[in-house]
Amino acid sequence: MTMTSDAPKSGRASTWTRERLDRLGRQEIVNLRENAARLGEAVLASLCDELLDKRPRGGPVGDVVRVKPRQVLVPRSRAFAARGVWLEDGAMRWSGVRKGDGTVVIAMWAGAVQSRAGSCTCLLWAPNLDGARPWSDTAAGRERLEHCRLALEGESAEGLLVHGEALEDRLPEDRARTVQGVDAETVIRLRVEKHGAEYWACWGKKSAKGSAARS
Repeated sequence: MTMTSDAPKSGRASTWTRERLDRLGRQEIVNLRENAARLGEAVLASLCDELLDKRPRGGPVGDVVRVKPRQVLVPRSRAFAARGVWLEDGAMRWSGVRKGDGTVVIAMWAGAVQSRAGSCTCLLWAPNLDGARPWSDTAAGRERLEHCRLALEGESAEGLLVHGEALEDRLPEDRARTVQGVDAETVIRLRVEKHGAEYWACWGKKSAKGSAARS
C-alpha cells in the first residue's frame, strides 16, 4: 500500500491529513479507524490501518517516557495536592489551578508523550470529531479545555506524568487497563500551544520557555 499525504475527499474525513494523524496516539487512531469504517470512509480507514501497522502497541511513534527503576508513583490526587492543587473529584479530574499563583497543573499520560530531537510534545485536548474523542465532551474534558486556554494565556504551566497501561480503544483519560500512578519526583515546566482546534503541551530544547524540573 502506498502512503500519500492527501486526505480522503469525502465527508468530514477530508480533514484528516496524514500529518494530523501522525500526532495522534495509537488508541486514538484505533478509535478513529473504527468510526471511519462505520461511516463508510474507506480511504481514511485504510490510512489508519497503515499507520497502526507502523506503531508500537501502547504508545505513539517516537521515544516514549518510561518508568525509571525505583521511581516513586503516587495517586493522581496526591500528586496534585503536592503541587498545591486540590481536586474536587480526584478520580475523574486531570487538571487544576493552583490558587496561590494561578498556575495551571495538567496530568499527562506518559505513554502519549512524543520525543523528537530533544523536545517533547503531548496532545492535551482535541475536539470530538466523528466520535474519535468522546472524552473531550465530558465534564473532565471540558475542564481540561478551559485549563488549556488559561495556560495559553498565562504562557506557562506544570505537567505531571501518569504511568500505566492504556486500552486499545479508549483514551487513558477516560479509562485505562491499569494506572500505576504519577511520578512523584518529576514536574515538567511546559507551555501550551494551540494548533488549529487542538491544544498541545511542549517542552525541551525547542521550547523557549519550557524545561523539565525536579520537584
